[in-house]
Amino acid sequence: MLLNMTTVKKKNVRRSFILFLDEQISRLKEENRLGTVKTYSCARKSFVNFAGKDIKLSAINRDLAMDYESWLKKRGVSRNTISFYMRILRSVYNKAVDSGLVKQCYPFVKVYTGVDRTSKRAVGEDIIMRLKSMDLEPNTPLSYARDLFVFSFYMRGMAFVDIAYLKKSDKRDNNIQYVRRKTGQMMTLRLEPCMLEIIDKYAPLTKDSEYIFPIITSANDSIAYNQYKNVLSYYNKLLKQLSDLLDLPCPLTSYVSRHTWATTARNRNIPISIISAGMGHTSELTTRIYLDSLDASAIDEANHAILQRFI
Repeated sequence: MLLNMTTVKKKNVRRSFILFLDEQISRLKEENRLGTVKTYSCARKSFVNFAGKDIKLSAINRDLAMDYESWLKKRGVSRNTISFYMRILRSVYNKAVDSGLVKQCYPFVKVYTGVDRTSKRAVGEDIIMRLKSMDLEPNTPLSYARDLFVFSFYMRGMAFVDIAYLKKSDKRDNNIQYVRRKTGQMMTLRLEPCMLEIIDKYAPLTKDSEYIFPIITSANDSIAYNQYKNVLSYYNKLLKQLSDLLDLPCPLTSYVSRHTWATTARNRNIPISIISAGMGHTSELTTRIYLDSLDASAIDEANHAILQRFI
């Protein structure tokens, strides 16, 4: 009698933590969440290296989690990275619990799953002004990197991944509305003249593209994601060159514009509840709670106040 292979696979998934994790990665691929696929795959590789073999779902317990944490510490892995791996594994385990595949025993309750505060990565408004006024040769990689950095600041510290995937269809009347790739949160921003100036500057280069900036050119999701990652790497290298030209003590990175907007807003006594997307908070969830309770016009007015000096 031939066995039904689907049934065999389901039985294996019921027993195996790694197979269940692989199933979650496959689902993420189907949902085109390629960034999350990469992070889950990194956590999988680390855990498999630790375990040396497959682990049954029922074998995931507090002792195993603490052994894995000790193994990571001995290899010099940072606390934030350890927490990152643990939170992914915990999420997968909880999905298995919700699916009725294993009984909840809270195996990750004694390992570190928090987030250590990192050093602030912000520059002053004067650096933004110096960047804006740099005499760079037009249509060069350096001028393009400068424009993207300043645009990110103008857009309330918009993440580079969201800039890369920003589509012309996201621009509606006098607003841009997009979904954050990291959180799935809908964001709406009023367009200010300084933003439109940069958008219009690169419009001739994207006449045949659905995207606002010439970063992604492929319609294939995997290729598009690789294009974004490659340009991000090159972008950070160019920001390092701009930092050297400006003789900055710490190099600019793609994250600095985001932290700079937050710091600028705080320095202008804008209420913390109006500062967007996790800036100044310890978790993304806290930010989402704040933003969900605000009228969008309050955030737009805050951004308008910040940008007055640059318009």
